[in-house]
Amino acid sequence: MLNHIIGRLSLGGLLARAVSAAALLGAFGGAASAVTVPILVADVDSGRVIYSQAPTDPWFPASITKLMTTYVALDLVRQGRASMDTLITISPNAAAEPPSKMGFKPGTQLTLGNALKIIMVKSANDVAFAIGESLGGSIDNFAAMMNDSARRIGMRDSRWTNANGLPDPQQWTSARDMAILARALIRDFPDDHDLFSISAIQFGGAVIPNHNGLLGRYPGTDGMKTGFICSGGFNVVATATRGGRRIVAIVMGQPSARERDVKTADLFDYGFAQDGGNGPGLDALPGSSSAAPPDMRPYVCGGKKVPAIDEGPGAVSASATTAAQLVGGAAASSPSLALAAFSSPGMRARTLPPRAPLQPVAVWIGRSPAEGQQILAQQAAEAQAAAANVRAARLEAAKARREAVLAKRQAVQAAAKEAAAQKQAAKAAAKASGGVPRSASAYTSSESASMPEAKPGKGLTKAKDAAKPAAHKPVAAKPVAKPVAAKPAPKPAKKAAAKSDE
Repeated sequence: MLNHIIGRLSLGGLLARAVSAAALLGAFGGAASAVTVPILVADVDSGRVIYSQAPTDPWFPASITKLMTTYVALDLVRQGRASMDTLITISPNAAAEPPSKMGFKPGTQLTLGNALKIIMVKSANDVAFAIGESLGGSIDNFAAMMNDSARRIGMRDSRWTNANGLPDPQQWTSARDMAILARALIRDFPDDHDLFSISAIQFGGAVIPNHNGLLGRYPGTDGMKTGFICSGGFNVVATATRGGRRIVAIVMGQPSARERDVKTADLFDYGFAQDGGNGPGLDALPGSSSAAPPDMRPYVCGGKKVPAIDEGPGAVSASATTAAQLVGGAAASSPSLALAAFSSPGMRARTLPPRAPLQPVAVWIGRSPAEGQQILAQQAAEAQAAAANVRAARLEAAKARREAVLAKRQAVQAAAKEAAAQKQAAKAAAKASGGVPRSASAYTSSESASMPEAKPGKGLTKAKDAAKPAAHKPVAAKPVAKPVAAKPAPKPAKKAAAKSDE
């Protein structure tokens, strides 16, 4: 469903409709507004437009913002207000920026030259933020410098609030403005254009490839920058040179890095097949009726987890078939037919050829590679010591836990022994008491003068009856009988009484 929606937003719906690519619209359900993703192809030298759709509509730029950051930095160097050796400091705020990032600690310093290489290849948000803070004094001041430079070079549709392109509802640009910026970077800083075509950087032992999936895959690609946020989709500003002619292509709002790269390559194929002098100039494109960019988050990311990096992987394999070949050469005379080829099954399954071997460019922190190595060695030693301290603390905590468990177990065992000893003592005391005391016995000796003579077979019963309390029943007083001389009890009764005492 997502691919179907985005396909209608981009160039995929053209084959079925056979209409002009500039009229392509996609509906986001129900009452939502129709949206056309911005696309533009222009000749760099002349500034003439080869193809465009929604070229002045506002759009969230994501990390292609870093091209504007780079323009301001290079312009300060040109004015003598900074140099490529100017130290950029990573502040706590810069270090706290979300990925993509280098992860430098607060207080880390690196030269502006290395910082620019890092943001062009790694698209590091922490480093771009630090460039803005260090050169502008604050991000707000640097954003004001970005806006001033944008107006001066002819960008009419852009508003900048930060230096790295992280989501901000108040920051946007347009495809036309990014084409103007690309031309200005090439025109104003010809000695620095290699900055945009670095295939990889090497920092310490790590090699980090460029997020631009066209570099080393599409012949002639020599820049510039990719970007991704959910609200803007996958964007790219790319340049390529063939036969001494350079073309810039801007593709925005794509659902994946692969589709962005493939469609840009096909636009290059189409552009190189055209005469670059027939279209209108970038300045002649009419303004947009849209007041603010659309939010593509529900359609690009939906409920999916956002990619771990802000660019996404580039295309990694496959076919060299071009758009012009797929439409039998009709692309040379018909942009509608050429762009309609995007919806064919062959196009949807296509990716770019494998990337050429990387040629990493070394970057470092500090003023020089030697100083950078010393800093890295010191940081490695500190990290090793910190890891050792963490391990020692964990072992100590584990030992404390074991001792606490053992102490608790011993306390439970001691309490159990104490309870058993008390129970045993209670049993011994009960046994020593001998049961019911003789004075409390319910039986009376047969020699008692007050006992009537016992008869054989009835002595036990009468003895039990005598033990009952007299208070249960009132007994009427009887006349006192005359004393009768006691007679010796019969031998059988004496025998029975003795038996009852046992």
